Amino acid sequence: MGILFTCTTCLCFGQKNLISYEDLKYLLHNNLQEDDNFLAAKGYKAEIKNDKTKTREYNMQLQGNTHVTLTIRADGKKQYMEIETDDVTQYNLINNSISQYLNKEGSIGDVQTYWVKNLCNIYITVTDTKPYNPLKKDYVMQIVPDKHVTTYD
Repeated sequence: MGILFTCTTCLCFGQKNLISYEDLKYLLHNNLQEDDNFLAAKGYKAEIKNDKTKTREYNMQLQGNTHVTLTIRADGKKQYMEIETDDVTQYNLINNSISQYLNKEGSIGDVQTYWVKNLCNIYITVTDTKPYNPLKKDYVMQIVPDKHVTTYD
């Protein structure tokens, strides 16, 4: 029983820094300043802040020499996001956390597409890492908000 609790605690603690459905929902509905505060609390470091282009880039180094890079661009009242990672846990967390909210999923060539009900469209591209490592993949997830999703000021 103790081992199960320890493993569950480690798994939950390890995923608290990763982006899930609830995090996407929060980030797409709040302005860049709120997103800055939220991501700093999760442990992300702001690498680029360009107020002229309304773009932010955040980075987090994870165990196992993996990383997550999150880019947010504000365009009027909409936030567009891109998550780049080589951590399969981040990829799995996105897939698992959106699964109950999916309206439609499919693929266009090598791109997996997900239409998340009343939130966004997610386009995921999976490629081999460079230099090639059979145990790692590069994941690029582009998040486009639904037409009714706007930021709060």
